[in-house]
Amino acid sequence: MGILDYRHKINKYLRKASTVFIVAHQDLDLDALGSSVGMYELLIHKRKKCFLVTNDKKNELGVEKVLSLIKDQVEIISTQQVKDNLDKNNNKNLLIILDTNKPFLLPSEDLLKLIDNHIVIDHHDENQQSIKDGLIIIDTNASSTSEMITELIASYNMKTNELFSTILLSGIVLDTNNFILKTTAKTYFTAYYLTNLGADPRKVQYLLKQDLKQYIERQKTITDVKIIYKNIALAVSPPTITYRREDLAKIADTLLLFNEIECSFVIGKIAKNTIGISARSMGNIAIQNILEPLGGGGDTYNAAAKIENSSIDKIERLLKKQISLQRTDKI
Repeated sequence: MGILDYRHKINKYLRKASTVFIVAHQDLDLDALGSSVGMYELLIHKRKKCFLVTNDKKNELGVEKVLSLIKDQVEIISTQQVKDNLDKNNNKNLLIILDTNKPFLLPSEDLLKLIDNHIVIDHHDENQQSIKDGLIIIDTNASSTSEMITELIASYNMKTNELFSTILLSGIVLDTNNFILKTTAKTYFTAYYLTNLGADPRKVQYLLKQDLKQYIERQKTITDVKIIYKNIALAVSPPTITYRREDLAKIADTLLLFNEIECSFVIGKIAKNTIGISARSMGNIAIQNILEPLGGGGDTYNAAAKIENSSIDKIERLLKKQISLQRTDKI
């Protein structure tokens, strides 16, 4: 079911709440932040006291640009500050979780214990690790959480300002890889709707602009790509290079552009003791099923995993084993 099928239930939660905390996954991307900003404006429209919660210290370039643009319009707090802003009546507090349904991907799992009332809005597949309590709204047919939140905004016949509309559109463009992946008629209509509200495609392009030095650095990993089962691209970065999570995702996006490649996996060091995997698929290979045994998740088009205290070589062996077990060459 789509998000509008839950509109009545969402209204019940919102009527009950006086203070709302919006949180997305760690390491915000433009979809997580775009949907958060859209939800924030919807809540302000409904005259709710609300906060955007994040603990991220370092952000990808596009997210950093957005945070700079909205710093005077959105109240942003850390998870440590949530306690100080709770309504004394806990029943009047509401936690809205966007762009993830896994508790371990939140900035802090303690938020689920601190606030009893939860709404989860996401477009990624659920599994046994997913959040079970509260109002769970999962639409795996949606291109992005930004698309889902835009649908909700449209149903209230409210207008977002031009900046927020642009940020929502950037979330859709990011998650569809410029309207290539998981794009439906509804996705195009949502983009049209945001453009009518003043979203500026040129500013979207500005938010998505890449750093030239980082782009050149990513090419080093692409040049050493391996092809598995004739249609799976696997790129493994040197252990001496530390990438940002979004860099791995961009490499995976690029690999999908090549002929006969149905899905791509990129392995790289993203912190001192942390290895990241980013995966993309054209939709014919269920990449989330490959990464879930490695502690990751996502959906058929976008998936990722983060593994602590391991090595790139070991993760590559484990990933190849999972690819073999899933028999992706037969899908």
